[in-house]
Amino acid sequence: MAARATASGTITFGLVSVPIKVYTATSSKNVSFNMLHDKDKSRLKQQYVCTLCGEVVERSHMAKGYEHAKDQYVVINEDELAGMLRKTDQSIEILEFVPITDVDPVYFEKSQLLGPDKGGAKPYALLMEAMKQSGKVAIGRFSTRGKEQLVLIRPSKEGLMLHGLYYHDEVRGFEDVDLGDPKAIKEGELGLAVQLIEQLSSGKFDPARHKDDFREAMLGLLEQKIAGAELTAPAPEQPREQIIDLMEALKASLAKKQAAAPAAS
Repeated sequence: MAARATASGTITFGLVSVPIKVYTATSSKNVSFNMLHDKDKSRLKQQYVCTLCGEVVERSHMAKGYEHAKDQYVVINEDELAGMLRKTDQSIEILEFVPITDVDPVYFEKSQLLGPDKGGAKPYALLMEAMKQSGKVAIGRFSTRGKEQLVLIRPSKEGLMLHGLYYHDEVRGFEDVDLGDPKAIKEGELGLAVQLIEQLSSGKFDPARHKDDFREAMLGLLEQKIAGAELTAPAPEQPREQIIDLMEALKASLAKKQAAAPAAS
């Protein structure tokens, strides 16, 4: 089944324009539940209740408010909000090209696929191949939905990927984290840790190798429930043995990996 574009627009760099279409790159497979009335198993409807008077508020009587101090709000109406939104044209203006290694993954917000729109196949391929050859990715502004979003465009094996980026002041650093005061690492501990990493290393990342065990187990349970099977609660998992001594923990991990190696081959 062919993918359906969620938007169309234009990439511009210099005087070159690339007509593009935007496609969803990911789809969550999480198992979700609806809230039901336990009495008759009917679906529940969410309501908004005023915390001051307890009245159920309909959408027509709702207003947007920004909390500027504890329990103090400034209200902005729809006309004022509309006046702030810019007239956007679904264009992506490339501002600069940078090495992908310069972009910390923490800045990545979401991912989408880009494909060429009508008449855009050649400039699309040109931009993709030029970025591959130069080893650079593009940083730009995506003008959409009344505002501008910081984005990154990168070439993949098949086409161009679009990643929304957080702005610098939206990303927190380790200055906000208490890292404690770790004791000096001993040379023997470091050697064993490197050895363990080498034993657990793969040639490359293969996402197909990793499955969501919880989701598969949950779907299996739900299928049994739908079929009317009687279920029994699984036995609780045994807690892992806690090894306080770091050196002993590293040695035990290596021994466990080495013992499992013949069975894996």
